[in-house]
Amino acid sequence: MRTDSRLSYLECRACCTQLEPDRPVGTCPTCGHTLFAGYDTVGWDARTWWAELQSRPATLWRYRELLPVRESARVATLGEGFTPCLELGEVEGAPGVKVVAKDDGSMPTGSFKARGMTVAVSRAWELGLRELFVPSAGNAGTALSAYAARAGLKARVYVPERTPAPIKQAIRLYGAELVEVPGTIREAGESARSREGGRGSFDMSTLREPYRVEGKKTMGFEIVEESGVEGLPDAILYPTGGGTGLVGMAKAFRELRALGLLERTPRLYAVQSAGCAPVVQALAEGSPSVAPWAHPATIAPGLLVPSPFSSERILEAVRESRGGGVMVSDREIVRAMRDLAVRHGVSASPEAAAPYAALPQLFRNGRIRSGERVLLYLTGTGLVFSVGELERSLADE
Repeated sequence: MRTDSRLSYLECRACCTQLEPDRPVGTCPTCGHTLFAGYDTVGWDARTWWAELQSRPATLWRYRELLPVRESARVATLGEGFTPCLELGEVEGAPGVKVVAKDDGSMPTGSFKARGMTVAVSRAWELGLRELFVPSAGNAGTALSAYAARAGLKARVYVPERTPAPIKQAIRLYGAELVEVPGTIREAGESARSREGGRGSFDMSTLREPYRVEGKKTMGFEIVEESGVEGLPDAILYPTGGGTGLVGMAKAFRELRALGLLERTPRLYAVQSAGCAPVVQALAEGSPSVAPWAHPATIAPGLLVPSPFSSERILEAVRESRGGGVMVSDREIVRAMRDLAVRHGVSASPEAAAPYAALPQLFRNGRIRSGERVLLYLTGTGLVFSVGELERSLADE
């Protein structure tokens, strides 16, 4: 069966190169930047499509017409998407702010990485690829391993040696080959691309192929559908490592506006650890791209990305939304993990807890105001982390 995908072309926003989409491709062959999927929506009745979504299964594949996979038989799915938006009410330090948390920790592989990988792996499968690899701080590797297994494809995952043991175990359990590398995700990426050269494998790294961001844009679709136009958040606080989620949400809002389904868009705030905040620094300095963070260090594995690829698109997403950036300390992150669990019954990984930690700071400096509705994007579960161990590690510093 066909998915009725309206995929039409691939486009580079940096140099405007356009390519036909039905062959495997990584980055732009002209300038090396990220390629994005474009859809033919001329004459399409998008309002009827949007109204009929509620009758479809509650997974991200409900948006199949604006996703790139053409054949239903090549959809590798574990039932991901349409995660809950949890009302938190008021949060200490931000009086009068209506706070909602979107919890992607409830995804099949425990994090929002399932969104990108279900779409990217499905498209790779459809295009005839058989061997995939990715450098990962943990969650992307787990997701690739699971979805590659679902599609019957081979996967290799390169992770920093310090990656939590439960994540390494999960990668192996799904049948992927695990390669441990000293250093951060930057060194894991360098090692992966060096070792994989000439093997015929395909790089599934963040923003180095066109389709993970298509899965991530469903974050934006879901926020709009679940909130409704009247309940749309004024601001979204998002933990930023590789930044694909920011790029994806911006793309979703851009597409919905072009279809006449959305008039205003939320402000996007990139939240990073004070020990590794290249995006926040670039936003503060007005730079067109990020400078590599010199000495990256944080307890949040997903935020330990000292030099995100295609940073121009990340910064563009934030600036177009009239948002900004904010950094929080590791101690604030650990307190946020505990508060989310004890006060709200929500398990959050260190990176997922960072937006909760950032909210009071944004309120104090006036970027979030009383009466506004704010969505905290919780990107992963905290069940594989010990808050007590994290607190002890900080106390020993």
